[in-house]
Amino acid sequence: MRSDIKHLRRKIIKLAADSGEGHIPSALSVLDILWVLYDRVLKFDPKNPDDPNRDRFILSKGHASLGLYAVLAEKGFFPVKDLESFGKFDSAFGGHPDRNKVPGIETSTGSLGHGLPMAVGAALGLRIQNIGSRVYALIGDGEANEGTIWESALLASHHQLSNLVCVVDYNHSTDRALGLGCMSEKFRAFGWDSTIIDGHDHQAIFGALKRSSNSRPIAVIAETIKGRGCPIMENNAEWHHKSPSMAELESILESLI
Repeated sequence: MRSDIKHLRRKIIKLAADSGEGHIPSALSVLDILWVLYDRVLKFDPKNPDDPNRDRFILSKGHASLGLYAVLAEKGFFPVKDLESFGKFDSAFGGHPDRNKVPGIETSTGSLGHGLPMAVGAALGLRIQNIGSRVYALIGDGEANEGTIWESALLASHHQLSNLVCVVDYNHSTDRALGLGCMSEKFRAFGWDSTIIDGHDHQAIFGALKRSSNSRPIAVIAETIKGRGCPIMENNAEWHHKSPSMAELESILESLI
């Protein structure tokens, strides 16, 4: 499993270096979560991405698109080779995911605070249609500063959307701007079933994503490291939206864990 993740890290960094585009540390922060989600949890068919009975995943922090693209390609939604166009003019694979261009992308995201509201609507719609699928939304701790996140949390709790899971990528990148404290307690106060995990421990991720409740939405607070697996980028704000030069690339790839 870890070798798979290292392979995906290499792919993400090489794509960003080639294009000069991408938020690498954000993609690495969520990569373990995305891999477990698509490898062991979600119900989907890459050959029929619009199957009405599929589980839905919404990457609210759309700037981590490279992580999602890499996982979707690995799972057969499109050829891995297609990713070589990432960030280039007229490419389907932009810095933020576009549902009209990329198979497997549920919603176009990137404007922070919008993914969870859309996930709430999707979960409510599935329940109205009596479809037993689940909806997963992955938000960043930074966008938890947005009022839409907490308005959506209240709405999901009010409608008892037990088919909804919100994963918070809590890499503490927002701490300098606004401390959020214990996110698990906050979601619990809003009526959610909430748990805290190591966001890079695959068994812990799997267990949390498979949690269920009879009447409450699920919040998974994933403690993560921004830039996980790339020592020079880990918790280093300098790399937030920076791509390695070709001169830096070889040493960075050799350093990956």
